[in-house]
Amino acid sequence: MYNISEKYFSRLVFFAKILIIAGAYYIISGRIKDHGSFDASLLTNQIGSFELLDYSFMLLLLIFTFTNWVLEIIKWKSLVLFIKPISFGNSAKQSLASLTASLITPNRIGEYGAKAVYYQKNERSKILLLNFLSNVMQMSVTLIFGCLGSFILWDKITFLTAQRESFNGFLIASILFIATAIILKNKWMGIYISARNQMLKIPHSILKKSSLYSFLRYLVFSHQFYLFLIFFNVDIEYSTAMSIIFLMYFISSVIPGFVIFDWLVKGSVAVSLFGFFGVDELVILSITSLMWMLNFALPSLVGMIFVLTFDESSVTLRQRKIVK
Repeated sequence: MYNISEKYFSRLVFFAKILIIAGAYYIISGRIKDHGSFDASLLTNQIGSFELLDYSFMLLLLIFTFTNWVLEIIKWKSLVLFIKPISFGNSAKQSLASLTASLITPNRIGEYGAKAVYYQKNERSKILLLNFLSNVMQMSVTLIFGCLGSFILWDKITFLTAQRESFNGFLIASILFIATAIILKNKWMGIYISARNQMLKIPHSILKKSSLYSFLRYLVFSHQFYLFLIFFNVDIEYSTAMSIIFLMYFISSVIPGFVIFDWLVKGSVAVSLFGFFGVDELVILSITSLMWMLNFALPSLVGMIFVLTFDESSVTLRQRKIVK
């Protein structure tokens, strides 16, 4: 019997595809055309002075981008194993399509829904939990390295030594947040207990592998930033540069916002931090723009293909078989 709800569901999915692709294309194309924070001449002059070895260096930067997303895809594949095994190709589709969807939503909320639609209804709550766990793992690594970076730079950056009151204020705000959470615990306790029980069911082997992939991925994109510093001939010690990068990623990660403004947040934070060491503002803004293009824009363009080719009928068909 013809199901009217399926007819409207298909139309809804079609319009959602168009909205995601159009929004992502508009954002990426507009960002690439925006030269306000990207000095194209600086990049051109740098490439113009290249030797053969330098082109290998550019290839290395692209390899870092590829490795970054391969690690993310493998991490998602290992997490979903908790529900069922999926291929590397399917994991790539889900990861890149969700990245494209996240461009037009605050705090990457679209990533959750985009991954969930690839699964049956009875699996989607677990997928949301796994995606949340994946982000928590990546954030935990960022927090650890961010604390390490701030510890190393504490006496080197006057901002950190002069603004200790701000850290005290942050501590007070954290205490108030925890107190509010305790007051509202009855409302959220059920959700928390349910999520905790599901997490406890995840095998430790999966959690260890996913944590390792998060750690390796962080090392890849943070060192990619450092390679760009070398590319633009920035004279700064490795330990100092990496500490600044660690602190930059930590500060920018706790600032809520849209993925489309990720380059702007990281750029402003990076300019402030590297400015204490006399690094040219245009160089830092160019690096953050290039990092955004390589690690967000380029994978999102690939993700558009997966969004467009997503077949919702395959999901509903599997759901029917389960019901029967």
